[in-house]
Amino acid sequence: MIETLKKLQAFMGNRKVLLPGSLLVSALSSLAGMLPYIFIWLIVRELLDVRTAYAQADINSYAWWAVGTAIGGVILYFLALMLSHLAAFRVETNMRREAMKKIVRMPLGFFDTNTSGRVRKIIDDNASVTHSFLAHQMPDLAVTILMPFATLVLIFVFDWRLGLACLIPIISAMLIMNSMMGGKGQKFMKMYMNSLEEMNTEAVEYVRGIPVVKVFQQTVFSFKNFHESIVKYKDMVIKYTRLWEKPMSTYIVIIHGFVYVLIPVSILLIGHSGNYVNVLINLFFYILITPVFGQSIMKSMYLNQAFGQAAEAVKRMESLTDVEPLPVAENAKDIAGNDIRFKNVVFRYPDATHNAVDNLSFHIPGGKTVALVGASGSGKTTIARLVPRFWDVTEGQVCIGGTDVKEVDPKELMKHVSFVFQNTKLFKTSLLENILYGNPHVTMGDVKRVVDLAQCREIIDKLPDGLNTKIGTEGTYLSGGEQQRIALARAILKDAPIVVLDEATAFTDPENEHLIQQAIGTLTKGKTVLMIAHRLTSVKNVDTILVIDQGKIAEQGTHKELLKKQGVYANMWDEYQKSIQWTIGKEIQHV
Repeated sequence: MIETLKKLQAFMGNRKVLLPGSLLVSALSSLAGMLPYIFIWLIVRELLDVRTAYAQADINSYAWWAVGTAIGGVILYFLALMLSHLAAFRVETNMRREAMKKIVRMPLGFFDTNTSGRVRKIIDDNASVTHSFLAHQMPDLAVTILMPFATLVLIFVFDWRLGLACLIPIISAMLIMNSMMGGKGQKFMKMYMNSLEEMNTEAVEYVRGIPVVKVFQQTVFSFKNFHESIVKYKDMVIKYTRLWEKPMSTYIVIIHGFVYVLIPVSILLIGHSGNYVNVLINLFFYILITPVFGQSIMKSMYLNQAFGQAAEAVKRMESLTDVEPLPVAENAKDIAGNDIRFKNVVFRYPDATHNAVDNLSFHIPGGKTVALVGASGSGKTTIARLVPRFWDVTEGQVCIGGTDVKEVDPKELMKHVSFVFQNTKLFKTSLLENILYGNPHVTMGDVKRVVDLAQCREIIDKLPDGLNTKIGTEGTYLSGGEQQRIALARAILKDAPIVVLDEATAFTDPENEHLIQQAIGTLTKGKTVLMIAHRLTSVKNVDTILVIDQGKIAEQGTHKELLKKQGVYANMWDEYQKSIQWTIGKEIQHV
């Protein structure tokens, strides 16, 4: 617990003193909360003590003290919660802020292996978990620590024999609680967090796939991963609940069963001493005070559970952000040209067993276009993403203008490279702001020019607010092809000398593909281009085609040269031609 608290305290900033203050005030609150029971006991003692006549003034005084200490306890607890909430809000905010600072410095390849749903769940939800722990459960830590001592004092001050009887349910309940919160409980907490994380990730993917589900008239069961994650969570929770059904029931009975121990002991004491008044007065006190013992034990159980969740949340946050950002050279070099050269490049993904790129070498002269073709999984996308340094190569070098990209400042590298992917990302803001991400330091005249060059004019004109239309609000959405053209406008505005295209027309309709091809022609004019081709017709006129197979170059040459070789590319071309000529027909039978 101490280690986790130290980590959380580091996020408190100038509010570090608030948490200890909250614990202190909470301790005072718990003491104040016990005083009314003592004063009520004093009132009862005055009324039942037959040896002396009761004093009305004393009873009134005890009554007012009982009311005052009860109200004081509530006020102090409210103050303790206020202090803990102020500290918790600062921790929650700073955890999200620090996590996002680390996330934006991650290698771009990090986002290929971590979905947006998973990142959101870990950062947002786990920060909320720590808030709940600090704001609501931490003030009870003082009660958990203080109550055993207060209990011992009360036990032996009022009647040590009844006090010892109280220890029987207290110790029994604590033993059961420790067994529930031990190894199996911690194991469940990890499984629980894993299941929530998996469900959140799959839910995001399912929502994104709803159009496909509806088009093909399927149900949630057609989205296998999402359905399985729900079933897995249900089975795990039911199994855990049934595992602790009997222990928890026993615990509840014991923690609320002090009276079943106290009454027999009181009867024995009365029979032994004959002084029933003192025994009954002390019995009344213990009947009043024992629910406080039960509440404190319950709070300690909730505290342990919340601590387990908080510790797991911090661990998961650290696991997500514990990825080293790509190293930045101390003496960064400038890029002197626009040619791209791969020199004996080897790359293997983290935890992979084989190389995604295996001893690859090729050269793209400045202003030329090279296309990568090959089967899915052959390594095309990996090769393209090594240029803007999504990942660092395992061996060899990727050079731009003769300079290893590892020796270039990342900001400088990004100025030289534009990339357009098949899955376009637009922000939920205006189209103007989406385009200006390419270069915010331009005039409206420049924006209008790239809108025309990217074939976006018809998109802008049909929207009610034109360029100021916000995407994703009031039912305003763009098709995949329209989004791709906006992304191309953004890339044209950036005007980087090197362009990486990753199947930019893979999922567009024929009309949009024609317009996108025109926009790509504008974007790549005079630039060094590395493109991944899905439709082979788009690579017929490039300078060089590299046929990639298992991370290696199987063939290279122009379209005509590769067809003459009658090799891998020629077979791919024949298959592609057959696929585009394929139609759905119906055989007509003549009677």
